[in-house]
Amino acid sequence: MSLSAEAIATLSHVSTATITTVLLKKGLRNIWMRGTKPLKPGQKRLVGPAFTLRFVPAREDLATPESWSSPISTRTAIEAMPAGCIAVVDAMGITDAGIFGDILCARMVKRGVTALITDGVVRDVEGVLGTGLPVWCDGYAAPPSVAGLTFVGWGEPIGCGGVAVFPNDVVVADQDGAVLIPQAFLDHVLAEGPEQERMEAWIVNEVNNGAQLPGLYPMNAETKARYAASKK
Repeated sequence: MSLSAEAIATLSHVSTATITTVLLKKGLRNIWMRGTKPLKPGQKRLVGPAFTLRFVPAREDLATPESWSSPISTRTAIEAMPAGCIAVVDAMGITDAGIFGDILCARMVKRGVTALITDGVVRDVEGVLGTGLPVWCDGYAAPPSVAGLTFVGWGEPIGCGGVAVFPNDVVVADQDGAVLIPQAFLDHVLAEGPEQERMEAWIVNEVNNGAQLPGLYPMNAETKARYAASKK
């Protein structure tokens, strides 16, 4: 799946908080990936289709430095990442083994990957920051991935931060973390997300002008009428 430039531009102006509200109204409650915090403060909002990778608990006969040369390795997976994707990695919330370091992140930049998102951690943090790859994760640790994890594959459904992520689900990440938009709900979010942002901006302006919250947030009938009039 490739996202249109128009869809990316639209979603880049819709916050993850707004997306969770819009999808909550459709019955989707579990779309925010726990543990996905921006590695660098101030990272801009990014949008892209999910490229999924999966780790399982370390097994001593498989989680070895030699495994990095295996056909099923993070190195091979990176070479399969299409430009514009967001790599979403299921690290099972393990925080004492870094899944990727500076060399792998540098290669992802060269391949045009938009961002890395994981419920685990990275290593070589200074080098990772130096690559310029935007990362959302649960921190950083010195040990390599094989100290606590075994890499098993890519391009399949995963769980990241307690959220089911399927390949090509749409991912949006900002200062509040990362959320996913199931493909079936993309058009709905594209339509309702910008309107939710406009409405909340209008409400904030009303608050700044001294309006009280009851009847304003949420809106009563009178407030809805005033808001509708403001759009004409």
